[in-house]
This record gives sequence, structure tokens and C-alpha cells, in this order.
Amino acid sequence: MTTEAMDPAQERLRRWRMVLGGGDADGTGRALSGRDSAMDGALAALYGKGDKAQSGKDRSAGLGASAPSVARWLGDIRTYFPSSVVQVMQRDAIDRLGLNTLLLEPEMLEAVEADVHLVGTLLSLNKAMPQTTKETARAVVRKVVEDLEKRLATRTRATLTGALDRSARINRPRHHDIDWNRTIAANLKHYLPEYRTIVPERLIGYGRASQSVKKEVVLCIDQSGSMAASVVYAAVFGAVLASMRSISTRLVVFDTSVVDLTDQLDDPVDVLFGTQLGGGTDINRALAYCQSQITRPAETVVVLISDLYEGGIRNEMLKRVAAMKASGVQFVALLALSDEGAPAYDREHAAALAALGAPAFACTPDLFPDVMAAAIEKRPIPVPDTV
Repeated sequence: MTTEAMDPAQERLRRWRMVLGGGDADGTGRALSGRDSAMDGALAALYGKGDKAQSGKDRSAGLGASAPSVARWLGDIRTYFPSSVVQVMQRDAIDRLGLNTLLLEPEMLEAVEADVHLVGTLLSLNKAMPQTTKETARAVVRKVVEDLEKRLATRTRATLTGALDRSARINRPRHHDIDWNRTIAANLKHYLPEYRTIVPERLIGYGRASQSVKKEVVLCIDQSGSMAASVVYAAVFGAVLASMRSISTRLVVFDTSVVDLTDQLDDPVDVLFGTQLGGGTDINRALAYCQSQITRPAETVVVLISDLYEGGIRNEMLKRVAAMKASGVQFVALLALSDEGAPAYDREHAAALAALGAPAFACTPDLFPDVMAAAIEKRPIPVPDTV
């Protein structure tokens, strides 16, 4: 470490120079060299002003019009910044510099730091990709999906398995099916001190283990462009649910048309490339299709994932939700399934659904297993406070 680097005043000056970007107006008079200069150049390419690259104190802008220059820039930011910062800078580059077309280049995709947002962008460009790029894009998407599955699958299966077992409990169990902990707790008032024992008047047990389907889940997913991250997470959760023998899972995506992707649930990457982000929205038509597929309403959970901006027939949509609930269906509306914070959504439609007893709220991926468990057990849904 140099003497200058150890000087707190000089270190503050260096940091301000990095923030302000150089030039006569920054007031630091500080020149950068080495790693600092390289970091400043990477920031300048994205956040600087002007089209002409300059050296020295002035921060320049622009990544050029070719995929190789973008790929080099991506390599630079991965060298100088942590992954979380890299992902933010990538999204900013796509938004600020119009790099969507460059995502069609294989060399650029190979250099990118993959995340859920990039997957959403790739899916929106799916139809425009040449075949050579599409293979690279699938590899990028698969990496993100596999990482998500590792993070989410184990807890989801454990949470829902417990919910399925509890929902199958019976009050006239055979001896081997008795849930002794719950039975004892329910009969403590029948404790006989002289015999130091409990005489159970009511037995509580689990349903006998069975390979048959206990619950049916329908994921109805809005594939409009604003729902990109939600589509990615929903595809992953759909694949996890489909892997559980006791749950029959159906996955339906929609815009103004409806596509049933249930037969592709063994591979969420195939599900994602079967979607087409963008276009209008007809929630009523999508729910009509889902309703037609329900054969055991009392054992069915329908999860609508949509921002509720309805382009179809609003009153018919609400009537359909009311009819499903009246038949015994557990209905949940998720305004988003992502970590992106509070989404934009149609508040009037959300309030109308809530009035029907169908909660409408934004859900994080970490909360989703608990939401599904509550729906399976027919308990109150754990709606976050920030709705």
C-alpha cells in the first residue's frame, strides 16, 4: 500500500473523484492511474456523457456498436466489481444504451453475468434470435434455472410435504397411523393422576401413505412483458411441484391467448422458451381455461400470477373467480413472484378479488412455499404486511 493510499484525506479525495467522474467541475484535481483508471473507464462507458472517448480527467461514454466491445466491457466490470453490482450495471446498460440487439450475439451472452433479469430479456428476444445464439441463450437460462432450483427446491418440497401430510390427517386412524403427539395434546384434559396415564377419547392420525394424487395445483401465469421475473420463478416452482407425486401440477401461460405448458414441466427451460413475453392480457380467458380443467375443486389450488391489468371482460373474470371459490377451489392471486419489491398493479381489481376472499399480494420466492402450504391446508394465507 502506498503512502498516499494510507492517507485518509487522499483516500476521501480519490473516492470523490470516482463518484464525480472527473472534469473541471468536480473540484478534486485528482488524476487516476492503474486499477482506478480502469474502473473509471468501465463506469464512464455506461454512466458518462458525450460520445467521444477521451483520456485523462474527462469521463467518456459509450460501449460502441459491436458485441466484442460490449463483451470486453462485461469482462472489465466483472473484474472490478462484485457480482451484485455487475448485475445492476448490466441492467442499466440494457436500459440506457439500448443493448437488447447485442444480446443476440453469442460472444456477448458468454461474457454476461447471468441473473433472473437477463433471462427475462432473453425470453423477450427469443423469437428474434438466430439458431446459433439460441443455443447459447438456452445455456445461460439453464444455469440461472439450476441455481434457482438448488436454492428453492429442498425447502419447497419439505414445506409442502408437511402440509400434505397434515391435510390428510384423519380422526379415526388405524393404530399405525396415529399421530401420538397431536393425540396426547388433544386429550390432556383426560389425564388420570392415579394411573399416571391419559385415556384418549379422540384419536388423531395421518392418512395412510398413498401414491395417489392428494392435491391439484394450477399455476396461471401472465406472460406480459412486465411479468418477466415472475415467469422465471413460476417455471422453476412449477417444475418442483410437478416432481412431487402427491401433487398434480398444471402450468398455463397467457396474454390474449392461452397456452398449456404442463407437458413440458419436467424441464423448466423448455417451459420458459415456450413463453412469449409481451403482448396484451386476457385474464378472463385464461381463468376460463383453467376452470375447465378442474375435476376436484375441493382439492384444487389455483394460483393466478398477474399484475391484474385486465384487457378482457372484468366482470366475467370476477364472476369466474367467485364460481371457483364457491365450488371449493382455493384461489390466490400473486401480483408478482419475485424479489423486485412492490410491483405496479391494478388496485381496483386487487380490491375486488380481496372482497371475494381471494387475497391478492406480491410474493417473494422465499415466501411462496408457505403460501402454497397454507392454501393446501386451507389455512389463512400469510399475506405480507407491505401489500
